[in-house]
Amino acid sequence: MSQPDRKTKKPTWVVDKERAKRAAAAETVWLFGLHAVRDALNNPAREKLRLVVTRNALDRHGDLPAGIEPEITDARVFDRSVPLAAESVHQGAALEVRPLKWGRLEDVALNGPYPLMVALDRVTDPHNVGAILRSAEVFGAAAVIAPTRHSAPETGALAKTASGALERQPYLRVTNLADSLIELQRMGYTVIGLDGTATEDLPDVLAELPGRAICLVPGAEGPGLRDRTLETCDRLARIPFAADFGSLNVSNAAAVALYAASRCRA
Repeated sequence: MSQPDRKTKKPTWVVDKERAKRAAAAETVWLFGLHAVRDALNNPAREKLRLVVTRNALDRHGDLPAGIEPEITDARVFDRSVPLAAESVHQGAALEVRPLKWGRLEDVALNGPYPLMVALDRVTDPHNVGAILRSAEVFGAAAVIAPTRHSAPETGALAKTASGALERQPYLRVTNLADSLIELQRMGYTVIGLDGTATEDLPDVLAELPGRAICLVPGAEGPGLRDRTLETCDRLARIPFAADFGSLNVSNAAAVALYAASRCRA
Protein backbone atom coordinates (compact mmCIF):
# COMPACT_ATOMS: atom_id res chain seq x y z
CA MET A 1 0.00 0.00 0.00
CA SER A 2 1.48 3.36 -1.04
CA GLN A 3 2.25 5.99 1.53
CA PRO A 4 0.36 9.30 1.29
CA ASP A 5 2.33 12.18 -0.21
CA ARG A 6 3.98 14.34 2.35
CA LYS A 7 4.40 18.03 1.80
CA THR A 8 8.06 18.85 1.39
CA LYS A 9 9.28 21.12 4.16
CA LYS A 10 11.10 24.22 2.98
CA PRO A 11 14.65 24.79 4.25
CA THR A 12 14.95 27.39 6.99
CA TRP A 13 16.94 29.78 4.80
CA VAL A 14 14.17 29.73 2.17
CA VAL A 15 11.52 30.47 4.80
CA ASP A 16 13.62 33.32 6.23
CA LYS A 17 14.17 34.81 2.77
CA GLU A 18 10.44 34.71 2.00
CA ARG A 19 9.62 36.35 5.33
CA ALA A 20 12.16 39.09 4.68
CA LYS A 21 10.69 39.68 1.23
CA ARG A 22 7.16 39.98 2.67
CA ALA A 23 8.39 42.32 5.40
CA ALA A 24 10.13 44.53 2.85
CA ALA A 25 6.97 44.68 0.75
CA ALA A 26 4.97 45.78 3.80
CA GLU A 27 7.51 48.36 4.97
CA THR A 28 6.55 52.01 4.87
CA VAL A 29 8.48 55.20 5.54
CA TRP A 30 7.27 58.50 6.93
CA LEU A 31 8.86 61.46 5.15
CA PHE A 32 8.57 64.86 6.77
CA GLY A 33 9.36 68.50 6.09
CA LEU A 34 7.96 70.69 3.32
CA HIS A 35 10.78 70.10 0.84
CA ALA A 36 11.06 66.32 1.27
CA VAL A 37 7.28 65.85 1.16
CA ARG A 38 6.86 68.08 -1.89
CA ASP A 39 9.56 66.24 -3.85
CA ALA A 40 8.08 62.85 -2.95
CA LEU A 41 4.58 63.99 -3.97
CA ASN A 42 5.95 65.08 -7.35
CA ASN A 43 7.82 61.82 -7.92
CA PRO A 44 5.65 59.50 -10.06
CA ALA A 45 7.81 56.51 -9.08
CA ARG A 46 7.02 56.98 -5.39
CA GLU A 47 4.08 55.01 -3.97
CA LYS A 48 2.23 57.40 -1.68
CA LEU A 49 -0.07 56.14 1.05
CA ARG A 50 -1.06 58.92 3.43
CA LEU A 51 -0.49 62.70 3.52
CA VAL A 52 -0.96 64.49 6.84
CA VAL A 53 -0.64 68.29 6.85
CA THR A 54 -1.61 71.37 8.74
CA ARG A 55 -3.70 73.95 6.89
CA ASN A 56 -0.72 76.32 6.73
CA ALA A 57 1.56 73.62 5.28
CA LEU A 58 -1.06 72.66 2.71
CA ASP A 59 -1.37 76.28 1.56
CA ARG A 60 2.43 76.39 1.10
CA HIS A 61 2.39 73.18 -0.96
CA GLY A 62 0.05 74.56 -3.60
CA ASP A 63 -1.66 72.14 -5.97
CA LEU A 64 -1.36 68.46 -5.08
CA PRO A 65 -0.92 65.66 -7.64
CA ALA A 66 -4.11 63.93 -8.76
CA GLY A 67 -5.34 61.20 -6.45
CA ILE A 68 -3.79 62.62 -3.26
CA GLU A 69 -6.32 63.39 -0.52
CA PRO A 70 -4.68 65.21 2.39
CA GLU A 71 -5.62 64.67 6.01
CA ILE A 72 -5.70 68.14 7.53
CA THR A 73 -4.90 68.32 11.21
CA ASP A 74 -4.31 71.03 13.77
CA ALA A 75 -0.70 71.96 14.45
CA ARG A 76 -1.27 71.43 18.18
CA VAL A 77 -2.05 67.72 17.70
CA PHE A 78 0.12 67.01 14.66
CA ASP A 79 2.64 64.99 16.68
CA ARG A 80 -0.15 62.65 17.79
CA SER A 81 -1.36 62.14 14.21
CA VAL A 82 1.84 60.64 12.74
CA PRO A 83 4.53 58.35 14.22
CA LEU A 84 7.52 60.69 13.99
CA ALA A 85 10.42 61.00 16.38
CA ALA A 86 10.06 63.86 18.84
CA GLU A 87 13.02 65.75 17.34
CA SER A 88 11.64 65.64 13.76
CA VAL A 89 11.35 69.12 12.23
CA HIS A 90 8.24 68.31 10.20
CA GLN A 91 7.00 71.85 9.38
CA GLY A 92 3.44 70.52 9.53
CA ALA A 93 3.84 68.03 6.67
CA ALA A 94 4.32 64.24 6.73
CA LEU A 95 3.87 61.66 3.99
CA GLU A 96 3.74 57.88 4.38
CA VAL A 97 5.33 56.13 1.40
CA ARG A 98 6.82 52.85 0.22
CA PRO A 99 10.62 52.76 -0.21
CA LEU A 100 11.77 53.43 -3.77
CA LYS A 101 12.83 50.55 -5.98
CA TRP A 102 15.85 51.33 -8.13
CA GLY A 103 16.36 47.89 -9.64
CA ARG A 104 19.57 45.89 -9.82
CA LEU A 105 23.09 47.23 -9.51
CA GLU A 106 23.78 46.60 -13.18
CA ASP A 107 20.67 48.60 -14.09
CA VAL A 108 22.22 51.83 -12.77
CA ALA A 109 25.97 51.15 -12.83
CA LEU A 110 26.48 51.68 -16.55
CA ASN A 111 24.85 55.09 -16.77
CA GLY A 112 26.71 57.51 -19.04
CA PRO A 113 30.06 57.27 -20.87
CA TYR A 114 32.23 57.60 -17.74
CA PRO A 115 30.15 56.33 -14.81
CA LEU A 116 30.79 57.41 -11.24
CA MET A 117 29.53 55.55 -8.16
CA VAL A 118 29.78 55.82 -4.38
CA ALA A 119 29.81 52.75 -2.12
CA LEU A 120 29.35 53.34 1.61
CA ASP A 121 31.01 50.99 4.08
CA ARG A 122 29.14 51.05 7.42
CA VAL A 123 27.96 54.67 7.17
CA THR A 124 25.00 54.44 9.53
CA ASP A 125 24.10 58.07 10.29
CA PRO A 126 21.09 59.03 8.13
CA HIS A 127 22.20 62.68 8.08
CA ASN A 128 25.57 61.69 6.60
CA VAL A 129 23.95 59.43 4.02
CA GLY A 130 21.43 62.13 3.11
CA ALA A 131 24.23 64.65 2.60
CA ILE A 132 26.17 62.14 0.47
CA LEU A 133 23.10 61.53 -1.71
CA ARG A 134 22.82 65.27 -2.25
CA SER A 135 26.50 65.52 -3.26
CA ALA A 136 26.18 62.43 -5.48
CA GLU A 137 23.34 64.08 -7.37
CA VAL A 138 25.21 67.39 -7.72
CA PHE A 139 28.34 65.74 -9.13
CA GLY A 140 26.56 63.29 -11.41
CA ALA A 141 27.04 59.93 -9.67
CA ALA A 142 25.08 57.05 -11.18
CA ALA A 143 24.16 55.68 -7.75
CA VAL A 144 25.06 55.36 -4.09
CA ILE A 145 25.18 51.81 -2.76
CA ALA A 146 25.39 50.53 0.81
CA PRO A 147 25.05 47.16 2.55
CA THR A 148 21.60 46.23 3.82
CA ARG A 149 23.06 45.69 7.29
CA HIS A 150 25.18 48.34 9.04
CA SER A 151 23.99 51.24 6.90
CA ALA A 152 21.30 53.90 7.11
CA PRO A 153 17.94 52.79 5.67
CA GLU A 154 15.59 55.12 3.85
CA THR A 155 14.09 57.30 6.59
CA GLY A 156 12.48 60.68 7.01
CA ALA A 157 15.65 62.11 8.56
CA LEU A 158 17.71 60.87 5.62
CA ALA A 159 15.24 62.30 3.11
CA LYS A 160 15.14 65.69 4.82
CA THR A 161 18.94 65.96 4.84
CA ALA A 162 19.09 64.85 1.20
CA SER A 163 16.89 67.86 0.36
CA GLY A 164 15.04 66.10 -2.46
CA ALA A 165 17.96 64.04 -3.77
CA LEU A 166 16.48 60.82 -2.36
CA GLU A 167 13.70 61.03 -4.97
CA ARG A 168 16.16 61.33 -7.88
CA GLN A 169 19.47 59.80 -6.81
CA PRO A 170 19.51 55.97 -6.82
CA TYR A 171 20.26 54.56 -3.35
CA LEU A 172 20.73 50.80 -3.54
CA ARG A 173 21.00 48.53 -0.52
CA VAL A 174 23.02 45.43 -1.37
CA THR A 175 23.45 42.15 0.49
CA ASN A 176 27.25 42.12 0.46
CA LEU A 177 29.31 45.23 -0.25
CA ALA A 178 32.54 43.47 -1.23
CA ASP A 179 30.69 41.22 -3.67
CA SER A 180 29.03 44.28 -5.20
CA LEU A 181 32.42 45.99 -5.57
CA ILE A 182 33.72 42.90 -7.37
CA GLU A 183 30.67 43.04 -9.64
CA LEU A 184 31.49 46.68 -10.45
CA GLN A 185 35.09 45.74 -11.20
CA ARG A 186 33.83 43.18 -13.70
CA MET A 187 31.85 45.96 -15.35
CA GLY A 188 35.05 47.97 -15.77
CA TYR A 189 35.02 50.12 -12.65
CA THR A 190 38.17 51.06 -10.76
CA VAL A 191 37.32 50.92 -7.05
CA ILE A 192 39.10 53.53 -4.92
CA GLY A 193 38.91 53.25 -1.15
CA LEU A 194 39.19 56.51 0.80
CA ASP A 195 41.62 55.83 3.62
CA GLY A 196 43.40 58.46 5.71
CA THR A 197 46.42 56.17 6.13
CA ALA A 198 46.89 55.60 2.38
CA THR A 199 50.19 56.65 0.84
CA GLU A 200 48.69 58.07 -2.38
CA ASP A 201 46.74 61.32 -2.71
CA LEU A 202 43.33 61.07 -4.37
CA PRO A 203 44.03 63.70 -7.09
CA ASP A 204 47.17 61.80 -8.13
CA VAL A 205 45.31 58.49 -8.31
CA LEU A 206 42.46 60.02 -10.34
CA ALA A 207 44.95 61.65 -12.73
CA GLU A 208 46.14 58.17 -13.69
CA LEU A 209 42.60 57.07 -14.56
CA PRO A 210 41.24 59.53 -17.14
CA GLY A 211 38.01 58.35 -18.71
CA ARG A 212 37.66 55.36 -16.39
CA ALA A 213 34.52 54.38 -14.51
CA ILE A 214 35.20 55.15 -10.84
CA CYS A 215 33.65 53.89 -7.61
CA LEU A 216 34.62 55.84 -4.50
CA VAL A 217 34.38 53.99 -1.18
CA PRO A 218 34.23 56.07 2.02
CA GLY A 219 34.04 54.23 5.33
CA ALA A 220 32.63 54.81 8.78
CA GLU A 221 34.14 57.60 10.84
CA GLY A 222 36.59 56.11 13.30
CA PRO A 223 36.76 52.45 12.18
CA GLY A 224 37.13 53.34 8.50
CA LEU A 225 36.94 50.63 5.85
CA ARG A 226 36.59 46.99 6.82
CA ASP A 227 39.41 44.58 6.03
CA ARG A 228 37.58 42.84 3.20
CA THR A 229 36.65 46.19 1.68
CA LEU A 230 40.29 47.27 1.82
CA GLU A 231 41.35 44.01 0.16
CA THR A 232 38.74 44.41 -2.58
CA CYS A 233 39.62 47.99 -3.58
CA ASP A 234 41.89 48.45 -6.60
CA ARG A 235 43.53 51.53 -5.08
CA LEU A 236 43.58 53.28 -1.71
CA ALA A 237 43.84 57.05 -1.57
CA ARG A 238 43.72 59.85 0.96
CA ILE A 239 42.40 63.37 0.67
CA PRO A 240 45.44 65.63 1.16
CA PHE A 241 45.20 68.19 3.96
CA ALA A 242 46.96 71.53 4.25
CA ALA A 243 48.05 70.79 7.83
CA ASP A 244 48.91 67.81 10.01
CA PHE A 245 45.75 68.06 12.07
CA GLY A 246 42.02 67.87 11.59
CA SER A 247 39.89 65.72 9.33
CA LEU A 248 36.64 65.79 7.37
CA ASN A 249 33.55 63.91 8.37
CA VAL A 250 32.42 61.20 5.96
CA SER A 251 29.85 63.31 4.10
CA ASN A 252 32.33 66.14 3.54
CA ALA A 253 35.04 63.69 2.47
CA ALA A 254 32.62 62.10 -0.01
CA ALA A 255 31.70 65.52 -1.43
CA VAL A 256 35.38 66.46 -1.93
CA ALA A 257 36.12 63.08 -3.53
CA LEU A 258 33.08 63.32 -5.82
CA TYR A 259 34.13 66.78 -6.95
CA ALA A 260 37.67 65.60 -7.70
CA ALA A 261 36.38 62.56 -9.62
CA SER A 262 33.86 64.63 -11.58
CA ARG A 263 36.62 67.02 -12.67
CA CYS A 264 38.65 64.10 -14.03
CA ARG A 265 35.68 62.99 -16.13
CA ALA A 266 35.25 66.42 -17.72
